[in-house]
Amino acid sequence: MQNTVLCERKGRVALLTLNRPSKLNALNYATNDRLLSLLDEIEADEAIGAVVVTGAGDRAFSAGGDIHEFAESIRKGSEEAVRAFCRRGQQMTARFEAFPKPVIAAVNGIAFGGGCEITEAVHLAVASEQAIFAKPEINIGIPPTFGGTQRLPRLAGRKRALELLLTGDTFGPQHACELGLVNRVVPAEDLLPAAFELAERILQHSPLAAARIISAVTRGINTTIEEGLLIEREQFARMCATADVHEGLDAWIERRPPVYQGR
Repeated sequence: MQNTVLCERKGRVALLTLNRPSKLNALNYATNDRLLSLLDEIEADEAIGAVVVTGAGDRAFSAGGDIHEFAESIRKGSEEAVRAFCRRGQQMTARFEAFPKPVIAAVNGIAFGGGCEITEAVHLAVASEQAIFAKPEINIGIPPTFGGTQRLPRLAGRKRALELLLTGDTFGPQHACELGLVNRVVPAEDLLPAAFELAERILQHSPLAAARIISAVTRGINTTIEEGLLIEREQFARMCATADVHEGLDAWIERRPPVYQGR
């Protein structure tokens, strides 16, 4: 389990690498569990301010769920399949989505099924020109199980998402960018530098403010505008009681760079 996801700290950024290259970094149960465990550790580590997630090797970010493994769960019946496979995967993508520190996907190759769903769930994504995406679950007779029927329509719109979900067609990184699935497309050799550069731009700001923004967007996007504005007010009120907001205001007034303490 320990080797299914590698974790390397680079300054204030944690690099998570899905590490099953011979299986196109397929998300078996051990990989899902390892991701959740590492995210718990990263959240508790005050020295880490952002996360970049990518895939090992030069072929795949992740080809999706491990079909051989979850097929066995399906053969044991719906209750076991939901518990072992669907619920586990949804817990993992939901953790990425609501994680209080910015998470950036560096999509280096194939991002099918669960790999695409991680990309949908994280806060930001950079794709290599060699990346390729698909929602291929329909090809094996199932709907997406890690949140793909819910997040992709929210990103791309109902009709554009349904075309991809119902056909299983592959699509390239530029189309993924047009759909809002990724933020930008870069040459393969620039992928990780671009992801880390984006992380460093975010890390110039208050980590508490970043967490409040992530919370407001994640919670508010599926509510009415009135409920969303209430969530926004709540997050603003939480920031007013912090030292960071006073440092930010003082630094702006004094025309100097702020020094945030995250408190």
